[in-house]
Amino acid sequence: MRSVAALCLAIALSACGAPPSGPEAARRVPTATDLLPLPPMKTFGAPRVNAPMASNTAITRDFLELAFQMESGRRLPILTRFEGPITLRVTGTVPAVARADVARLIGRLRNEAGIDVTQVPSDRAASITVEFLPRKRMQALVPQAACFVVPRLTSWDEYRRSRRGPAVDWTTLETRTRAAVFVPSDTPPQEIRDCLHEEIAQALGPLNDLYRLPDSVFNDDNFHNVLTGFDMLILRAYYAPELSSGMSMEEVAMRLPGILSRINPRGGRAGYAPPEPTPHAFVEAIETALGPHAGASRRKSAAMKAVAIAEAEGWHDARAGFAWFALGRLSLGSRLDTALEAFLKARRIYGSGSGMEVQAAHVDMQLAAFALSAGHAEEAEAITLRALPAVADAENAALLATLMLIRAEALEAQGRASEARAVRLDALGWARYGFGGEADIRRRVSEIAALSPANRTRVP
Repeated sequence: MRSVAALCLAIALSACGAPPSGPEAARRVPTATDLLPLPPMKTFGAPRVNAPMASNTAITRDFLELAFQMESGRRLPILTRFEGPITLRVTGTVPAVARADVARLIGRLRNEAGIDVTQVPSDRAASITVEFLPRKRMQALVPQAACFVVPRLTSWDEYRRSRRGPAVDWTTLETRTRAAVFVPSDTPPQEIRDCLHEEIAQALGPLNDLYRLPDSVFNDDNFHNVLTGFDMLILRAYYAPELSSGMSMEEVAMRLPGILSRINPRGGRAGYAPPEPTPHAFVEAIETALGPHAGASRRKSAAMKAVAIAEAEGWHDARAGFAWFALGRLSLGSRLDTALEAFLKARRIYGSGSGMEVQAAHVDMQLAAFALSAGHAEEAEAITLRALPAVADAENAALLATLMLIRAEALEAQGRASEARAVRLDALGWARYGFGGEADIRRRVSEIAALSPANRTRVP
């Protein structure tokens, strides 16, 4: 299940630090930027997927934890999957761009994961039903869900009748024959696409998330929003002919080395070693820090606890970077010095090895915002240019638009107005996909413009 808290985090990752406040608070001066007409929506073309870097030994361990445990910690007694050809249909009020994203995802699953999945008309029975419905209607029953998947069912009405019964219990499955994915129809295109990738992947395969995975959507840090090369390898292994529904963990573990040797031969030569398991205390601290239930002080304390655990464990991986990143985000409204220090530490961790480029780019967005707000336009531009390639590869239009808008303000501050206008128009095209509605886009443009000293005047 993709949670509201996780989705709020994804939005927050693309937000900028607040401009200075206090007795000499800044008021943004309206500029011609606010009056620019929105260009057509931009969408992504052929994906650029990187092969997983982990060794097959590490991937074996990852697979077993992903396949035989749920996010809640409940164990799954056997492997379950769809057997034979898989069909998928979409129902409800389907946004036009979502239809294209569904087709694109199915193509990737067929080509990269080797899964025999085909889309069928909405009035036909299907293995997987993707139903679109208003967010308010969905969250009336599942308040913390941004989108989610359940087994055995085929519609929202059926879920309403069965949601408290055994039908939706994944642990009782012996094989998968039906699954329903519920996605809000009235959210930005990128949020819908992200839901499609994560929930359809869970309908097909793993039901767990692991914080230690640096290059996967099966990670609650939500840095990756579309299925990665690692994810496609996991799904390809899930549907390998050597496996079948009903196998125990021990039976799957015996077959995985041979499967991975066949489908991922490079994994037998190199790659990082399996990291130590993530303590439950770290997961609990991160969930408190980024969840919706705790107050600001408790959330920040939880982030500091996550940092302390990461340091005590001696981590220098994605988990440590994420702990520092969370602390930075939660310090923006109160201690900018703490926030900047936390972001710099997160950036050093994410930049210390390959495979964490997307995470580093998220931090770079925050650092570029700091630089722009401090009047260091050239530095802000350089940081955004460093981050943009990884963000484009990761297909994160919201972050891409935000970085480009920061760059446009930095160019404007350097007197390069024509370049700034071109970059801003490009950013607005990506913002149409990343943020959706015009009001939300205008608000984001205004927030970023307010960071630039050139767009601020002193309040009398």
